[in-house]
Amino acid sequence: MDQRSELGEFLRSRRARISPEDAGVPRYGRRRVPGLRREELAQLAGISVGYYVRLEQGHPVNTSDSVLNSLARALRLTPDEHAHLRGLIRSGPVKPARARPDRLRETVRSVVHSLGHMPALVLGVFGDVLVWNRLAHALLAGHLPFGAPDRAADRPNWPRLFFLDPHVRELFRDWSEKARDTVADLRLMAGRYPDDPRLAELVGELSLKSPEFRALWSAHPVRRCAFHDRRFRHPVVGELTLTDELMALPEDEGQRLVVFTAAPGSSSAAALTLLAELAESGARHRPGVGGTG
Repeated sequence: MDQRSELGEFLRSRRARISPEDAGVPRYGRRRVPGLRREELAQLAGISVGYYVRLEQGHPVNTSDSVLNSLARALRLTPDEHAHLRGLIRSGPVKPARARPDRLRETVRSVVHSLGHMPALVLGVFGDVLVWNRLAHALLAGHLPFGAPDRAADRPNWPRLFFLDPHVRELFRDWSEKARDTVADLRLMAGRYPDDPRLAELVGELSLKSPEFRALWSAHPVRRCAFHDRRFRHPVVGELTLTDELMALPEDEGQRLVVFTAAPGSSSAAALTLLAELAESGARHRPGVGGTG
């Protein structure tokens, strides 16, 4: 992925979403583009037009923290977007352009399997499923082999599943909202690891095969996923509303533990308990199938 074009596209997308009226800029004549003009944004940020043009074109420039902060204020960036811009410009500490291969620690694997009463899994830096317990597998992808995460070449990838697998697509009642969150999270990783061939392959495949992904990717959503309330339409236990918590594993680059919970005493909690019983019963009746996950 071209870091220069990524920076320019991100800046243009954020400039386009701010109307002159919202920014307090007088509107003169016909406007050929949505949002602010380059010179208007430069004025709001207190920098020269030439400097901003070079920045948007991806040319190397020395960008201080004060200039970055001024740009972030003028563009009305969220904290996640501000951090993303900083990563694209590379004004802060230089981060590796490629992520290390995902390696799951055995203690983390044990934690996931110890949470048998709630769905739990670990996602790698680009969304590969490194491990899931039986309940997470039954909730999200019961049509796939349970033991696949043990084999690196066969690991399910969550963005790929989400956009290309019809079973997973049908599972989420709030698919459009989840789709935007998935792309926004992947965009953050793209800012950190722009030269990683795994990312380029994944984005290329999804852009080619999914019009929804292609449209969302071009809009440059950027947001760190932390927790959400998700509505499911499960083929076995029916409707559920669960909260997913995504917790970073600080010793494991880019990896996150994901745990789903239901409100105590709710119909969703009852459905989750039933799904756990069915998953465990199915495992007992299929000895030797799958793996540890």
